Amino acid sequence: MKGYRTIILIVMVFLLAVGCSKKEEPSEVLNGYISNWENRDFHAMYEQLSEEVKSKITEEAFIERYDAIYDGIGAENLQITLRVDTEEELKSEGDLITIPYSVEMDTTAGSIEYSHRVTLEQDDEGAWLVKWNSSQIFPQLSKGDKVKVKTIEAERGELTDKNGTGLAINEEANVIGVIPGMLEEDADQTKEKLAELLGVSVEEIDKALDASWVTPEVFVPIKTLPMEEDDIEAYEELPGVSSRVEKVRTYPLGASAAHLTGYVREISAEQLEELDEYTAGDVIGNAGLEKIFEEKLRGENGTHIYISNADGDLKETLAKKEPVDGEDIQLTIDAALQQEIYEQFEGDAGTSVALDPNTGAVLSLVSSPAYNPNAFVRGLSGEQWEKWSEDPDEPFLNRFTSRYAPGSVFKTITASIGLETGVTNPEKVRQINGLHWTKDDSWGDYYVTRVHDKANVNLRDAFVHSDNIYFAQEALEMGKDTFLEEAAGFGFGEEIPFPFVIPASNLTNNGEIDSEAQLADTAYGQGQVMMSPLHLALTYTPYLNEGNMLYPSLVEEDEPEVWKENLIGKETANLVKENLIQVVESPEGTAHTTYIPGTVIGGKSGTAEIKQSKEDDNGNENGWFVGFEETDPEILLVMMVEDVKDRGGSGYVISKAKNIFEYIQQGSN
Repeated sequence: MKGYRTIILIVMVFLLAVGCSKKEEPSEVLNGYISNWENRDFHAMYEQLSEEVKSKITEEAFIERYDAIYDGIGAENLQITLRVDTEEELKSEGDLITIPYSVEMDTTAGSIEYSHRVTLEQDDEGAWLVKWNSSQIFPQLSKGDKVKVKTIEAERGELTDKNGTGLAINEEANVIGVIPGMLEEDADQTKEKLAELLGVSVEEIDKALDASWVTPEVFVPIKTLPMEEDDIEAYEELPGVSSRVEKVRTYPLGASAAHLTGYVREISAEQLEELDEYTAGDVIGNAGLEKIFEEKLRGENGTHIYISNADGDLKETLAKKEPVDGEDIQLTIDAALQQEIYEQFEGDAGTSVALDPNTGAVLSLVSSPAYNPNAFVRGLSGEQWEKWSEDPDEPFLNRFTSRYAPGSVFKTITASIGLETGVTNPEKVRQINGLHWTKDDSWGDYYVTRVHDKANVNLRDAFVHSDNIYFAQEALEMGKDTFLEEAAGFGFGEEIPFPFVIPASNLTNNGEIDSEAQLADTAYGQGQVMMSPLHLALTYTPYLNEGNMLYPSLVEEDEPEVWKENLIGKETANLVKENLIQVVESPEGTAHTTYIPGTVIGGKSGTAEIKQSKEDDNGNENGWFVGFEETDPEILLVMMVEDVKDRGGSGYVISKAKNIFEYIQQGSN
């Protein structure tokens, strides 16, 4: 290495030439010492030290210092090599022999290499011992110096919307803490006042102050202040209480995007046991995209290994690995739209998906009610946790990854199947009398119901009035095998490739339709049909893409993809689209209240009954609306609100959806 080579034999010959003791050759002592060193057998190393050295440092202190330093820097693959300069002769001075050596080791901050010399001393009995001092650990290390390891934190990557608006960002915040040594005699009173101001308990403050790393002069963080609080004067008036500015994870949209962004928290003991690449104090994504994109967002921390002097100042850097910041991820989400849709729910339990019908890019993913993800970063009180946990509307439930009975918004699929198979003729009129229909006595007391009593019903009428009986009869004419086979083509039973795990939608529980009554119910989105809101939105994309059904995308850099090319013919797609426009434009249409003069909107409303059994007449109802603006489609909107039975049914949802379309119109004007 660098003009030197290991030549133990030369050392042995030289040592023999100078007439060393015959008890144990210096070469043997030296090689044994190096072997013990490489194996980190510090007890055996201590045994080889001279009596003079031992009088200055105890075995316990010797071992502890090596262990503390090597463990602290993560020393591995320790290699010590004896070196002889071929241009110099080895020199001895009386009973002293000095041999050069080099050290290599791997650490958490990278490789450390250095060269130094070790001196052997012959005692009165002729034994060769090692004259050790602190510089044997590192040449720059003197008495009173310390080897320190500092983590250089990587900055977590940020999540932004399609316009660069922050969804999960790193923002400066005020952190309130305590300097223990500056607490005065009335420390208990100070802690009580601080606890009151911060909304924490005195026990929480004491726990922070009792941490093993705490010393009198250090700043001990207690709580990060909420985003809206920037007045720190009241805190700093308390003796021993101070503040500092730190960058913390911040979610500007708060609850509006809580289930989308998720949140980070300090890693738990349980997670540490499973994840070797993390250390105590690291933050980790615990929900939403923070968890899904954890590997990209977290980056890689750097490490600085250095020697500090007795005053704590930097003396010399031994190794330094710079941090690698996490990757920023730009989403297809529209932050303003996300917030607007969430606010339309006004705390109602429900969900919404909005996407660009031309590309499949997801513009919003809303679950209501929700929680404030900032609380998990800046301090979550037990009272708030209990309130969220016990809320019957389940604010922690992510509804846009759940499945629901779609009700009448499913009828577009039934119509498409009928038109594609030739069973449905848009001009054909069905004679239907009354609000109830049963095929024959084989159905027993089961019947299909509808809302509007219209005797002559064609496809347009069936859409405009959302006629369950019409679609049930069409499905029965198709037959269960044809219906199931064709409906499956819309992606039922298939996993949707998407960052969030979206459960596959299903038409039946067991892959079979067991009766004509079940087939009739399935035709209008009841029976055993269960769909995710995202999948439902995707099944409407063929009507705006000449029959092609799109894949969804959530990351801006992803290219648009067609999931089901030519799923239905252009003629079918256009015909269904025109009927959906009539649902809104016709004064008789079930979604006519969505009508906005000067704007062509198409859509379908639906009310899905949630019953515990077929005999249950008091089941709940979920209200649906799926809509789009036809002339220059920017958005395909799905909205669902739970428990609308006594609140106007799907009409309750339609009014919220209309507000969204008006908001979009205002933005485009």
